[in-house]
Amino acid sequence: MDIKKTMTDILRAEAEAISNIPVTEDYRRAVELIVERVKQRGGKLVTSGMGKCGQIADNIATTFASTGIPAVFLHPSEAQHGDLGILQPNDLMLLLSNSGRTSEIVALVELAHNLFSELPIIVITGNQQSPLAQKADICLFTGGAPEVCPLGLTPTTSTTTMTVIGDVLVVATINATGFSRADYALRHHGGYLGQKSRLNN
Repeated sequence: MDIKKTMTDILRAEAEAISNIPVTEDYRRAVELIVERVKQRGGKLVTSGMGKCGQIADNIATTFASTGIPAVFLHPSEAQHGDLGILQPNDLMLLLSNSGRTSEIVALVELAHNLFSELPIIVITGNQQSPLAQKADICLFTGGAPEVCPLGLTPTTSTTTMTVIGDVLVVATINATGFSRADYALRHHGGYLGQKSRLNN
């Protein structure tokens, strides 16, 4: 196995996938919706996904929470066993599914709307024509690049593009809300980042 060639091929493919993520007005709309529901109405961002998408959704939630946007991860299966109660009227949801057909996530939309019919849904997916995309108020398309896994199955490229889209939403929201270094320091009391954020404050 030529590990250098494998690495070079993967880096090239994933970099190309990132550069081909469609840049649309939906990102502005998504950020405005997050600011409106969380900062103006006092709600929170609730993220969800199954499997690897769930891990990315959890990471997005914790990153938002650390930068001034209260956010939590809701496991879609646990939602069906009572955890749906975390939802409140002014919240919004950010749902991740590469196929847009993940049964637990599609069901979660219905469950959430049964509880609060006006709850906005933002979706990150690799399939714009999927059932989940059709249910979304805002659909952020990854570009649908193939996985770099030689089987074409393991979430690799898809989770990379979803992570980048999450970063775009976080950074754009930081810019929109004027979240400052001092604000960051208030939320980070330990560790290197906490120490660094308090320098020159």
